[in-house]
Amino acid sequence: MENCTSIISPAELTALLLLAKQAGSGILSVYNTRIQVTLKDDLSPLTLADKVSHDIITEGLTALTPDIPIISEEGKDIPYETRKNWEYYWCVDPLDGTREFIKRNGEFTVNIALMHNNIPVLGIIYVPVTDVLYYGGEGIGSWKETAEGGKTQIYADVNAKEWISVGSRSHASAEEAELLARYPVSATISIGSSIKFCLIAEGKAHIYYRHGPTMEWDTAAGQAIAVYSGAVMTRPDGQPFEYNKPSLLNGSFLVKVG
Repeated sequence: MENCTSIISPAELTALLLLAKQAGSGILSVYNTRIQVTLKDDLSPLTLADKVSHDIITEGLTALTPDIPIISEEGKDIPYETRKNWEYYWCVDPLDGTREFIKRNGEFTVNIALMHNNIPVLGIIYVPVTDVLYYGGEGIGSWKETAEGGKTQIYADVNAKEWISVGSRSHASAEEAELLARYPVSATISIGSSIKFCLIAEGKAHIYYRHGPTMEWDTAAGQAIAVYSGAVMTRPDGQPFEYNKPSLLNGSFLVKVG
């Protein structure tokens, strides 16, 4: 397997994929017991599983790539002056889809992205309940590994005449319906977390519009997997989607097959 970046070797990629699965196992150890929920400062839910996954990933990344800093949802308070000139960094959501976790519908993920000059060059998304792993990166394309161990390179369905849109279970908006009306959308899938990016990457959906807000760690891994499968991700006006901003809050974005 080719290197996915100039600094991550095939052996390190294998270790990263294992790390995502280890974090997923930590999440399931909580998921399979009574879920205790607290509230973050913005009143969004936080569970013990977020913290367990964060600790596993942070420890693993620090051991594997000690010179690459980490921005994580559970460790996000790094001043802009400190991080603004980082060439490489990890952008991590230890548990994406906490609301889906609490609803116990299985639609939550572990998201790990490697950023280079504020562009996602490697993304890993693991779905703990189904034991399905997606990853994509520079020089390797995008891939899906099933619970049975099968590995397949995946591609966005760029030649589709009729499109399937994918949207959030928890964050649908009127603006989303208005934008989708401009495209040849014939059906819609509602699903939680970053799985939406993966459905586009494997050709099961064709467009995903999110009318703000998200955080950078919600989108970085998914963007890499979608882009390296052949899809594109921009702001709704077609301008590049930006990372490592003074505020880590995202605006609206559009992922589509072309």
